[in-house]
Amino acid sequence: MTYKYFKEEEFVCSETGENEISPEFIRRLDELREACDFPFHITSGYRSPNHTIEKAKVKPGTHAQGIAADIHADNGIERRKIVEEALKLGFGGIGVAKTFVHVDIRTTSPVMWTY
Repeated sequence: MTYKYFKEEEFVCSETGENEISPEFIRRLDELREACDFPFHITSGYRSPNHTIEKAKVKPGTHAQGIAADIHADNGIERRKIVEEALKLGFGGIGVAKTFVHVDIRTTSPVMWTY
């Protein structure tokens, strides 16, 4: 599948080299990138269930399901824009940190958190 802003290789697990990112998730991320109108740098995409972060959890999270990414944000303006547009586009999980915003397309109850 071809995407406007992303390549599947950008979502490879940093520890295992595996990549089971959802094509639907990348399509939705493309829409978010278009709405924000500034480049996205993905700091964490797919994470294997064997990734250190996922192994520490009781149950692997949305990164391990291939439906999440962390987007680097240079400043509060970018963080706010990502959050605003992700909400408009129906992303189910949004986590806000100082240097990135987590977005995912979970289908359970929508949630938002800070790190």
